[in-house]
Amino acid sequence: MSVDTRVPAPAEATASPPPPVRRPSPRPVRSVVVLAPFLLTVVLGLWGIRRENTLWGDEAVTYALAQRDLSQNWHTVQHVDLVHALHYALMHAVFDLFGAGLLTLRLPSVLAMAAAASAVALLGRRLAGSRVGLLAGLVFPLLPQVQKYAQEGRSYALVCALVAWATYALVTGVARHTRGRWALYGGSMLLACLLHEFAVLALVAHGVTLLVSRVPRPVLRGWGVAAAAVVTGLAPLVVRSAAQAEQVAWIEAPVRLPGFALVAVLGLVCAFVPAEGRGRPVRLSALAVPLVALPCLLLAASLVKPLFVDRYVLYSHVGIALLTGSGAHHVRRLRQSSGNPWTTVGVGATAVAVLAALVPTSLALRAPAGRSNDATAVGAALRETGRPGDGLLYAPALHRYWTEPNPGDTRALTDLALAESPVASHTLAGVELPAPVIAARMLRFDRIVVVHGRAGAHLTGSPQERAKTLTLRQHFRARATTHVNGARIVLYVRDR
Repeated sequence: MSVDTRVPAPAEATASPPPPVRRPSPRPVRSVVVLAPFLLTVVLGLWGIRRENTLWGDEAVTYALAQRDLSQNWHTVQHVDLVHALHYALMHAVFDLFGAGLLTLRLPSVLAMAAAASAVALLGRRLAGSRVGLLAGLVFPLLPQVQKYAQEGRSYALVCALVAWATYALVTGVARHTRGRWALYGGSMLLACLLHEFAVLALVAHGVTLLVSRVPRPVLRGWGVAAAAVVTGLAPLVVRSAAQAEQVAWIEAPVRLPGFALVAVLGLVCAFVPAEGRGRPVRLSALAVPLVALPCLLLAASLVKPLFVDRYVLYSHVGIALLTGSGAHHVRRLRQSSGNPWTTVGVGATAVAVLAALVPTSLALRAPAGRSNDATAVGAALRETGRPGDGLLYAPALHRYWTEPNPGDTRALTDLALAESPVASHTLAGVELPAPVIAARMLRFDRIVVVHGRAGAHLTGSPQERAKTLTLRQHFRARATTHVNGARIVLYVRDR
């Protein structure tokens, strides 16, 4: 009897197909990272840029001074607005090249903020990757204060752009320590500080970043030399402008602090999420958090003298955008890793809700009421209220600069207090006559149109202002009042 020793053939194994490999989505290329934020900022900046053809008070100053020649501006800033002298000179050159107008006044700010958006994107890309850079660059122009000052004929957008690019030069200088990069950093920061002195706070924030990042001594030395050059170049302006400190006497409490605090807290919350970029010489949070926190220096100074105004530290939104972009990228990674379709729906719904919430604010910023006053509306009210030959007064006199950009608004009226025009006196509001002369001239008129500030606004205690108030109270009565944004135009008639 034989035994069958053949081994049965093993059953053919049925191999399960390998799980599909999730391919990472392609990273945005450098050109997209740079151009997408730039173009979005330009589009938002051009949307409603004319603000229904209105100017607000500070823009009216820029508009008027940019049309004076450089020698007149030089004499003017010896008395007032020395801190903005460089900006007025730049806008004078722009007006010479392209003519005076609302678009010419505001387009430099649009382009500067677009350049800042590209710098934010490049910073995010270098610190945490292309996706974070793109998201940060796209968040930046959506921030309400960025939208606001991108359409304003003042220096703040230019300062923001210079600080953003100086920050990028700082980060690249840490990685590639060369004299040229530090020269570029120092030059950009000095120019920013000469446009607005409070840009020097960004210099402090950069120093904190380097200390926290524990960069090599040669890097610290390079930054120290550049920072010393900036402070040295800024010192003469600080010393001379200190004599004009009364210009910030109107700041009695922090200005627009709640709105700034809201977006700043959002950014700081995002600082706690895990971020890409580990192993890089400078971490994103180490750069962004000091920029966001630097307004605390102004708030601390406010215990002695209130100085906080949101636009003075507009460049802190660079840090806010970087942190928010990093947080958005973290949420994106969580959505991808979860694989739950409801997570995608939730993230998408949140993004749509945030964008929808920004729409009313964006519309309001592009309306005339989106600023604290409306110089154009003041001029229109004067044309409607006054008759040819009526008297005209400004209470206080400083409000005269509201009507300087368009002299036609007051040409038919007689300025009862003016002794020397703003241009001739190298001032913003001109020089007024002595108080007794003003009172005597007022009594020769039966109708006087007075430009007042908003109700409850503080009036200076000068003899001229007291003479105006007392003469109106004793010899005139208010017949009609026109309320415009930030001002009241009151027609007074003589008591008979």
